[in-house]
Amino acid sequence: MSEQKNGSYVRPEPEEFVPAAATELNNLLQIVSSTVAMLENIWDNTPGSERYFDMLRKSVDRAAKVTAQLVKHVGGTDKKILMHPALQERIESPPPAAPSSTLHVSRCVMVVDDEPMALVLLQQILAQAGFAVVSAQSGFEALDFFRKDSSRFALVLLDLAMPLMDGEETFNHLRAIDPNVVVLLNTGFIENRRLDRMMANGLAGFLRRPYRPEEVITQIESVLENIKRGGTHKASNSLKVSS
Repeated sequence: MSEQKNGSYVRPEPEEFVPAAATELNNLLQIVSSTVAMLENIWDNTPGSERYFDMLRKSVDRAAKVTAQLVKHVGGTDKKILMHPALQERIESPPPAAPSSTLHVSRCVMVVDDEPMALVLLQQILAQAGFAVVSAQSGFEALDFFRKDSSRFALVLLDLAMPLMDGEETFNHLRAIDPNVVVLLNTGFIENRRLDRMMANGLAGFLRRPYRPEEVITQIESVLENIKRGGTHKASNSLKVSS
């Protein structure tokens, strides 16, 4: 996110400006996209509304493609969705189902983001999908929640660009508390080398903003379902789903 000082925007250094701008653009597009999806639910079947919602969706998609080109130009990943290879292998070759007594899965997700509007929208999206949600506006707050009861959380949905303690540092601290923590990165910009490093260190997956509400739910459900099926996470010893 962009830095603020006394309520005013502070321009980053020149070499940081484009990545910061790309992050901010994707964050804003995410807020607009999610808000449109919420409004669609309210105004569903209202005469003439679909035309305008279609215009908004297409505008968001066009802006997202332009921003994706900008992201790629400055060394950011152009991947939209990424799952850890160990989890992907489980999709392609699912093991036998475990006994039903072992399949109880926590539906509590911690969302970590310094953007209040993003938190509100994600909380509503996840709640509508049947998840309990705990919101944290900083890495410090996330770690405080996690230290108190790490087993409570099935998954942590983590932003990258946060002040003071960014997403990668927060991720490393979460893993220090519990190496089995399931973390899904949710951000507008990340360099390829940094994403590779986090994946090698046990990141469960990555979802680049902007995305539609159903995409984040599908990604979360896929990660949790494939962890629930069993097996080991090659990069991080193991991944678990809280019970």
